[in-house]
Amino acid sequence: MPLKIATFNINNVQRRLPVLLAWLKKAKPDVVCLQELKAAHEAFPAAAIARAGYSFVHRGERTWNGVAILARGAKPILTRADLPGDPADRQSRYIEAAVDGVLVASIYLPNGNPQPGPKFDYKLAWFERLIRHAAALKRSRQPVVLAGDYNVVPTDIDIYPSKSWDKDALLQPESRAAFKRLLKQGWTDSVRALHPGERIYTFWDYKRDRWRRNAGLRIDHILLSPSIADRLKEAGVDKDVRGVQEASDHAPVWAVLD
Repeated sequence: MPLKIATFNINNVQRRLPVLLAWLKKAKPDVVCLQELKAAHEAFPAAAIARAGYSFVHRGERTWNGVAILARGAKPILTRADLPGDPADRQSRYIEAAVDGVLVASIYLPNGNPQPGPKFDYKLAWFERLIRHAAALKRSRQPVVLAGDYNVVPTDIDIYPSKSWDKDALLQPESRAAFKRLLKQGWTDSVRALHPGERIYTFWDYKRDRWRRNAGLRIDHILLSPSIADRLKEAGVDKDVRGVQEASDHAPVWAVLD
């Protein structure tokens, strides 16, 4: 059976719950990685998600961050609730679970703005921890999916023609170099692998009428380990979800594995 895995920065799961539920009903993803829940752990809308047919693991955080993994027809088995490498880091940005024989991680990489400064330093340090952990996961040779909001625009084709973002942390050479080093471990960027050279966006800022102008960025990515990459059949972005009422500023990204 095909496995449809998606990632969606929901930008406040309580406020966007109707958007999320409508998309789940229409798109029917088997596994969903959510980011930016912006809700305390106990405030996660568990009953509504369960009624929609999904089991879940999550790690909430009041006001900011928060990550979750939803699964339809299977129960995700939590394997890790944080990113290793810094025991003092309490931000809810990483969760990992086994679902139907695949290890899935939901990732919310730090934004890093303003840069330069401590927030950008934190972004790069977090990225280094992710690269180290990803290398260990790859060495395990098990099927792994690293999905989420990476807060990185990998190349110039992943952003609309503009100079207004040049000083943003998402486009800095250090951010792009870190993402490139992650890919060089052998991970496959699912959307780019099937749509080379195509301008595809996953995020449209609320400011400056960017949605209407299609002034977007591609910062949400689904990376596949070598042991699962050959199963990739389809990948795309449910762009229309960004245009509904009370939408997140991100659209869901998905990949179908054979």
